[in-house]
Amino acid sequence: MFAYIVKRLLIGVVTIVLVSMAIFALFWYGPSSPARPICNQETSNRCTPERLENFEEQLGYNNPIWSEYGAYVKGVFVGRTIEIGNSTIDCDAPCLGVSQRSRALVWDELIERLPATVSIAAGGAALYLLLGVPIGVAAARRRGSFADKALVSSFLFISSVPYYLFALLAWLYFTLIWDVPILGSSGYTPPWESPWDWFTGLLLPWICLGIFGCTQYTRYTRGAMVEALNEDYIRTATAKGLGPRQVVYRHGLRAALVPVITIFGIDLGVLLAGTLFTEYIFDIQGIGRWGLSATYSLDLPVVSATVLFAAIIMVLSNILVDVMYSALDPRVRLA
Repeated sequence: MFAYIVKRLLIGVVTIVLVSMAIFALFWYGPSSPARPICNQETSNRCTPERLENFEEQLGYNNPIWSEYGAYVKGVFVGRTIEIGNSTIDCDAPCLGVSQRSRALVWDELIERLPATVSIAAGGAALYLLLGVPIGVAAARRRGSFADKALVSSFLFISSVPYYLFALLAWLYFTLIWDVPILGSSGYTPPWESPWDWFTGLLLPWICLGIFGCTQYTRYTRGAMVEALNEDYIRTATAKGLGPRQVVYRHGLRAALVPVITIFGIDLGVLLAGTLFTEYIFDIQGIGRWGLSATYSLDLPVVSATVLFAAIIMVLSNILVDVMYSALDPRVRLA
């Protein structure tokens, strides 16, 4: 097990390095100069080619790409000094650069927005499982019945609606039209400042993520449970005299959760990387919305940081899922 985890971590490090190099090269060789946004911001008049060239030289964009990428990697581990315009900024490790738009350290802004994204992801992911898995198990135990067909059909209808439209309608009715007190507030409040405002501000986003996400988890769980309940060891457990509840939940559900955990690990990584539509619709300053704004303004340091953060989260979530396989299914051998 230990050797397997070390091997996966090494592969993950290589993946993260390749992702950082790809996003760095994408902006470096893009159709627009990475120095143009800061040139437009720093100069009161039009950004002339001469001014743009001066900013490219100052920011290092006229240097070889391998040299600047090496400085970027060095800053992550030991820090560096960054000059923008007439100001000099000391960026301590881990230095992910300075935002060209806000002039703030990218690492500080990332840490500031991380609790909001983690709060959304944790609540939405919990509702994924708390709603989707029990409903899927109940549907599998009553497969072929009218309730099973009605449930699957209704969930297919819900999942066919785009999520951004589903969340937008929920925000429109519950916040603006009906003004439900416990669902009427929007935005993120740190829990250490006001736990109640934190809960009410995130309750509607959690509900939207939970209802929309549990539809696919119901289908995954139902399909896996139907397959598991037809296995020979389930018939053996029933023949030994075990009760239906013990057969279903102790033997069948444990095997059925393996494919569900696979999807859940990927979805959790996506949520932690930034719930873009949720943050934008419910006015939450999280990592996803921050990264989208940086993409519009061509803020290279912020975009690189958000992509790097997403890659790290996805690598770690996949490793965690693979390790959980051995606990759920003894037939899986990792090493």
